[in-house]
Amino acid sequence: MRAEPRTFQRAKRLRREMSLPEVILWDCIRARRLNGLRFRRKHPLGPYVLDFFHAEGGLAVEVDGAHHDLPEQMQHDLRRDRWLAEQGIRVMRIAASDILDERKLEGMLVMIAEAAGG
Repeated sequence: MRAEPRTFQRAKRLRREMSLPEVILWDCIRARRLNGLRFRRKHPLGPYVLDFFHAEGGLAVEVDGAHHDLPEQMQHDLRRDRWLAEQGIRVMRIAASDILDERKLEGMLVMIAEAAGG
């Protein structure tokens, strides 16, 4: 599904404003560094911008900060995940704090690779 022009603009802005956990994860998975898997960052899809997207495996990887624990944000995430599932995309949510912990990051990378089929 193609995104609206304003979603493309938002994705472009978000690429410049990535959080530290997003930057760390991107450094680990960019340029096929994770088992040769290709990921896109801040990929616009429909009305949403996915943090990281593996198109071949239909996998979105979302980095969730503390604000994702708020009730309103949880409802939004649920609607978003449901919509993505209808498009055939699985969503993997990773806590930002897990990315900042080097020991946990290694495990997260293994989980991402397995979920993406690599």
